[in-house]
Amino acid sequence: MVKGTSRKTSSTKLPLLGLTMGDPAGIGPEVIAKVVAGQALRRICYPIVIGSLPVMERTIKTLRLNLKAFRVDGHESLPRRSDTIAVLDPLDTPLTRFTPGVAAAETGAASVAFIKKGVELARIGCIDGIVTAPINKEAINMGGCRYPGHTELLADLTQANESGMMIVGGPLRIMFVTTHVAIKDLPAHLTQAKIEKSIRLAQMALTTHFGIKKPKIGVAALNPHAGEHGLFGDDETRVILPASRATQAQGILASDPLPADTLFGKAIKGQYDGIVAMYHDQGLIPLKLVAFGTCVNVTVGLPIIRTSVDHGTAFDIVGKGIADPGSLLEAVKLAAQIANNRSSRG
Repeated sequence: MVKGTSRKTSSTKLPLLGLTMGDPAGIGPEVIAKVVAGQALRRICYPIVIGSLPVMERTIKTLRLNLKAFRVDGHESLPRRSDTIAVLDPLDTPLTRFTPGVAAAETGAASVAFIKKGVELARIGCIDGIVTAPINKEAINMGGCRYPGHTELLADLTQANESGMMIVGGPLRIMFVTTHVAIKDLPAHLTQAKIEKSIRLAQMALTTHFGIKKPKIGVAALNPHAGEHGLFGDDETRVILPASRATQAQGILASDPLPADTLFGKAIKGQYDGIVAMYHDQGLIPLKLVAFGTCVNVTVGLPIIRTSVDHGTAFDIVGKGIADPGSLLEAVKLAAQIANNRSSRG
């Protein structure tokens, strides 16, 4: 049982955020150590790492950082020194033997244990939100967790009615209707219900997370020129437009389907507060053009705050000391911003 009582963030206190380690065999421990060792983090939040203490100690030693990891059971007595890092290790058996850069059942299971502990702490109010380092889908399945990724696992753990992925980078905030779907299968996956859900979630994120009272949401078309009146496809008239109109009737300022080749430019100029993209690359190509390495994944619709890095475990560079912590730092900043926004609204 975690020690401590329910905790509320106030405007005079920095939020307490749990940084889940992700897969210990990936770059999660490295980017966490680098971010915690930097000066910027301490002005943003109080961090607590939820992960393996031996892995964190070994990572700090390898990177030669001026940092000391220490074990905690809860949040009640965290020192505020810049040369320390609090680690809450939920594993019954210390994680010591595994091969860095290789997917394995033990590291996959450990990464899931870190997520579950982070969710538990956030749900009972001991921490103000979680920021997740990357997991490996193969490893978590090897470890017995049959989920395709973080988003689905978090939705189940928090019993969220509906949730989705928004990625934020630079001036763009993009909600996705589909993610990892083959292009040839897209039309079958684009239903009016799914598009309506994504527009609602975009509205929720922009109002509750970013404090925009009446956000303007640009809805991307699927086909060139928004289908050109059926010449290049009927997905716009068949499902996207009806979804937009249905949410407009609910008072949401969503556009009719707009050609994607001009919509993202308009959003960058501030004409739209957020975009609903129909598929993975439609949204991520412009995002990574304007904010590569600093994009942040936000899970919308959960009863807890959760942000994440926009990259994977990067097994190919583990142990080289070259992992860029930029995305994790941005994820921490955004989680702190959301926590502060919620606190200011009481």
